[in-house]
Amino acid sequence: MKTREFNGAQRTPPGEPDENWWAAVLSDEPQDDFAVSQTESVAFTETTTEDTPDSSVDWKKIEAIYANDQIVSLNVVGFNRGGILVAGEDMRGFVPASHLIDVPAEVSDEDREPYFTSYLDRKISLKIIECEPEKERIVFSERAALAREGCRRELLTSLKNGDVIEGVVTNVTDFGAFVDLGGLEGLIHVSELSWGRVQDPADILKVNDTVRTLVLQVSEDKGRIALSLKRLQENPWEVLAEKLSPGDIVPATITNIVKYGAFARLEEGVEGLIHISSITFPSGCMRLDDFLYEGQHVSVSILHIDAKKRRLGLKLEDYAINNGEKS
Repeated sequence: MKTREFNGAQRTPPGEPDENWWAAVLSDEPQDDFAVSQTESVAFTETTTEDTPDSSVDWKKIEAIYANDQIVSLNVVGFNRGGILVAGEDMRGFVPASHLIDVPAEVSDEDREPYFTSYLDRKISLKIIECEPEKERIVFSERAALAREGCRRELLTSLKNGDVIEGVVTNVTDFGAFVDLGGLEGLIHVSELSWGRVQDPADILKVNDTVRTLVLQVSEDKGRIALSLKRLQENPWEVLAEKLSPGDIVPATITNIVKYGAFARLEEGVEGLIHISSITFPSGCMRLDDFLYEGQHVSVSILHIDAKKRRLGLKLEDYAINNGEKS
């Protein structure tokens, strides 16, 4: 069990993500890499060592196993690019690649097949992490089965909004990062990774990183935990509004060039927009990237700060290109 610090954050309780938030998160996730229906599983299995057992699924038994967080042993009967298909006497379902112990997280979809093949004909220990009879969907996790039985239920009943909990990053995707909390995975959505703009979650977290996170929401009935990394840090927008005023000139670093201007990051970690209308082009320059580039140190003046909407307007005051070249 990972170290937990319940009620350890002296902060205003965070707002709870609603079902629309979860729907947006899950809609971004590849269907065959998270939850695949039992009836669809056989259709997309590319390799099987034997026919999937033609037995009825005992949903009452499955729901009891899921509710009690029990470990089951099932046979691996096939795979597709997203994971493996498992089956037993009265249940069958899907195990996503990110929940398999012997499949490295950094392996690409194209290079996963040898790892999946090594699972064929094996019986592995699993826990049910998704159980939806109405959709005929069962999703298993080999990684979750490493924790003793009952851990998932204990976490769901003991964790509260605002608690601080430590865990290990198990998977990083375009929409955020999954964290093993000791028998149950929580999700840090990309919007909760940093107060600044996040281009790639992998720039902030890596698989196997140990992180302390704030619990935003615990959905006991759905087995979901929403986490935040940024809310354990001071909100830089609030600091900025207290520290700076329109007209102040401060150092900044260019982070991105767009057709309507350039984004620059201040020392406080906040990014603002230098709109193209406020930029004076040097003689002979027709485009912004003729004299501006990512990583360039510049001086900017503050035009306006809206901490509530997280908007910062900047004006380019001075810049320098080392040796006349972009670097």
